[in-house]
Amino acid sequence: MSQFETPDKKVHQGRNIKRFREMLGIKQEAFAYELGDDWNQKKVSLLEQRETIETNILTQVAAILKIPVQAIENFDEEQAMNIISNTASFDNCHYPAFLNHQPTFNPIDKIVELYDDKIALYERMLKEKEEMMAELKELLKHK
Repeated sequence: MSQFETPDKKVHQGRNIKRFREMLGIKQEAFAYELGDDWNQKKVSLLEQRETIETNILTQVAAILKIPVQAIENFDEEQAMNIISNTASFDNCHYPAFLNHQPTFNPIDKIVELYDDKIALYERMLKEKEEMMAELKELLKHK
């Protein structure tokens, strides 16, 4: 049995196509363009809703996504998550690739920026309140 095969479980091939397409950051419109002239966004959406897909279409889709046909035919997200959770090691600095430990911004700067934004908003609201109070006092003087 290959790494992509799932024993005794019905795999939703359309959903797998959608997952792989989204992981690669390909929009439905662009995917439809790659599939050919008789394809559009709506047709791709309908394809992704189908549980089983014809072999010729699977072959074409796999070629566009640059993945094996078996990945679409047999990929099971639950099984993949089990494999990841059983093999990912978070000790001794062995972190999964999806964790970014060197952000391109300083988190402290972001917190300070948010704090400054809230202070500016509060000061603006306070000023508006003072202006409204002054206007009300003027109105009351004239009555």
